[in-house]
Amino acid sequence: MADDNLELSELADDGPSEAGANAVPAEEVMPDVPDVPRNAQDLEAVYDIPVQVSAVLGKSTLEVQKLLKLGRGAVVELDRKVGEAIDIYVNNRLVARGEVVVLEDRLGITMTEIIKTDRT
Repeated sequence: MADDNLELSELADDGPSEAGANAVPAEEVMPDVPDVPRNAQDLEAVYDIPVQVSAVLGKSTLEVQKLLKLGRGAVVELDRKVGEAIDIYVNNRLVARGEVVVLEDRLGITMTEIIKTDRT
């Protein structure tokens, strides 16, 4: 099975790659499908569709009894270590991993790894 994780550097367009040299144009693969998007302009119809983006720092499981005892200043231990990548979800689907960054007085994320999943 191929590696499902792609590094961003692998996505950079540095000219034709080995796979790119043997790539078959979409119109040859699906000649009977006239509405296959061929470039970014063909996707303009979906640009304004909102999607929900979530960045998950970590997870924890608590019993309700312990959850109810939590108060201000309580610390809940997560399943991640300091510096470990966070999960980035789009519409509840894991799409990437990244790191937390600080932008002035706000938190942000930077993607460090794109997750490739099989669409079945």
